[in-house]
Amino acid sequence: MRKNLARRWACLVLGGALLMPYMMAGVLMSGVLSGGRRVPDLLLPVELGVFAAVLPVVALTGLFLPVRALEVNAAQGLLGVHVDTPPRQARRSWQERRRTAAWFTLHLGVGGIMSGCTLAIVPFTLWTLPLPWRGATWLGYTVEPGWAALPWTLAGLALLVALVFAVAGSGALLARLAPVLLGPTPGERLAAVEEQARGLAERNRLARELHDSVGHALSVVTLQAAAAGRVLDRDPATARAALAAIEQSARSALDDLDHVLGVLREDRGGHGGHRGHGGTEPQATLADLDALVRASGAEVRAEVGDLSGVPAVVSREAYRIVQEALTNAIKHGHGPVRLAAAVQGDDLKLEVSNPAAAREGRGGGRGVTGMRERVRLLRGELEAGPAEGGWQISVRLPLRSSP
Repeated sequence: MRKNLARRWACLVLGGALLMPYMMAGVLMSGVLSGGRRVPDLLLPVELGVFAAVLPVVALTGLFLPVRALEVNAAQGLLGVHVDTPPRQARRSWQERRRTAAWFTLHLGVGGIMSGCTLAIVPFTLWTLPLPWRGATWLGYTVEPGWAALPWTLAGLALLVALVFAVAGSGALLARLAPVLLGPTPGERLAAVEEQARGLAERNRLARELHDSVGHALSVVTLQAAAAGRVLDRDPATARAALAAIEQSARSALDDLDHVLGVLREDRGGHGGHRGHGGTEPQATLADLDALVRASGAEVRAEVGDLSGVPAVVSREAYRIVQEALTNAIKHGHGPVRLAAAVQGDDLKLEVSNPAAAREGRGGGRGVTGMRERVRLLRGELEAGPAEGGWQISVRLPLRSSP
């Protein structure tokens, strides 16, 4: 209690100081309403009627004045409590306004009472301390020095001790209520959780982007480099083709990596200064399937229909699904890969198959898991597994969201 007593006392005095303009206006108004029969006394420590009358005004101003930030700083700096900072919102909710007004009224009300008691009791105690030695006259009453003045001194000390305990109790009350009334409202907490969920979803999306694009490129590079090494001496033309596929895949991976890093820079720095084309390149879609097939370096038998009517978000995710499916086929299979993509009714159908069965999870990969996540987000269906001695991935993605 002693550790925080001085700071909490200062917080109560601050509340009394903020209450003073209201009290001064109330005293002047009471003098006006009395028709001049009562002379306003602006130095009167306590005006109980005026005090009760100004509290509704304090509550009303707390509804509209932006006092929450000030009160949060006072609570954390003087009361010694932690108040969760709510996320910034474009408009203040009425729930937040009511809670702020309740705290503002409580702070100024309790602070006004404790400040008034401090202004009255501390000087009174100081006045009573020397009475046993020198006596005094107060309000026409004479206190003689000696043992007769000792009760006055004891009364002053008792009032001072009572004031200390009252201040400690009031400070503890405010410290207990500050996180409740100044902390985030249920709506703000929900907004913070939603924002956290959006951030987590974005990080997962970026992880999938890196896994699909860079993982695909590394698989192609590994496959083509091995092929080029085997035929370099006896078939230079095939080796040059493999090296060209390596170059194209590496460039594509660098573009995708640059895009993801650009998004991360924008997320971390807001609108701060990322220059160049990084982060602003359009993401690959189904329109880029031909380039994807060429860059893979594998023998792909593509059966692609008219995909121009596929929505952009479905097209982007479908491209990544095909990319990952080709990566699995290249890594774990051999022979030609069959790729089919077409719009059937209100669905986009994708199918990738190859003769050799690829095993999910080989080498610690997350290929099929990542594809399932993308398909689930788009409310589609995915089937992956052995089929006719090979491995097949079939995907159905609805083109329109169902109600």
